[in-house]
Amino acid sequence: MSRARDNAIGLYMEGIRDGRPREAVAKYTGARYTQHSTGVADGPEGFIAFFEPFLERNPDRDIRVIRALEDDGKAFVHVHQVLGEGEAKWGTMDFFDSDRSGKIIEHWDVIDADHGLNPAGRSQVDGATDITDHDSKGTNKTLVKTFIETVLVDRDLSKTHDFLAPDLAAHAPQMQDGRAAFEHFYGATDCPLSYQDCYLMVGEGNFVATLNRARWNDQDLCRADLFRLAEGRIAEHWVNSEPVPPKSDWANSGKF
Repeated sequence: MSRARDNAIGLYMEGIRDGRPREAVAKYTGARYTQHSTGVADGPEGFIAFFEPFLERNPDRDIRVIRALEDDGKAFVHVHQVLGEGEAKWGTMDFFDSDRSGKIIEHWDVIDADHGLNPAGRSQVDGATDITDHDSKGTNKTLVKTFIETVLVDRDLSKTHDFLAPDLAAHAPQMQDGRAAFEHFYGATDCPLSYQDCYLMVGEGNFVATLNRARWNDQDLCRADLFRLAEGRIAEHWVNSEPVPPKSDWANSGKF
């Protein structure tokens, strides 16, 4: 694996799973560490101050990195966490930026509860994991960006066939498989979900991950979408959503 991805995984696994936050930030972060997980302050000291009490409260931790991407110094990891022998289960999608040596200098995350299997029988983390078609990264990123702008932001549902496979594998909670199911949900006049813009994108081969500003009715969301592409269309989709808390609750500059 490449260096930024290695360091992102190391920070996660050694710092949180293995319970060594001080050692991890010293080893894997750069001259600055800008944090966008709103409850965590910037810098190594913020990471340590948050995770040392977290580790004391949660001595039993099963944390697995399911997917990891790297794209020109940025990294993405898709993680499943089980705490307290199943008392709490979380899916997280994390984005990282790195310096020239690959050390982590900035972090964004979207944390979502594990909702169990959706109506299609899929969880929020199962499905394909192999990164293939490495030469298609640029084409796939362009397709995803255009899909977000055209279908998700502008809500032009007439163009979904240009982007989504008819048998789309859907991992979103409460969703069925298929392009038709997406059109039924997102095309409804009373659909509570809307997208504002794509803030950040990380792509590698047949996978593209995006960090997006969105809303659910009147609630601002930070929403992470992971797409797997095949034969020029989106074939599989995972998503995490997290409400953006009031600014008074931020320990840093905010989710974006």
